[in-house]
Amino acid sequence: MSLMQKTRKGNTVPFGYKLKEDNHSLEPIPEQLDALEKAKEYLENSSYREVAQWVKAKTGRYISHVGLIKAINRRT
Repeated sequence: MSLMQKTRKGNTVPFGYKLKEDNHSLEPIPEQLDALEKAKEYLENSSYREVAQWVKAKTGRYISHVGLIKAINRRT
């Protein structure tokens, strides 16, 4: 998010973000957000499960294929 600060709406911290020390706002993790952008391209030729495995290998953070669907839809 550009000028607006992203805040947490539930218990789960979305992929591509980490919880700030105040426990209310989220801080972007550029490496993970970049991986999500690249994942969109890979989805043209691969399944969500395959791309989720690639994202995990690239970032070191687990994301399920369902979580990937939600993360991609959230960013579009």
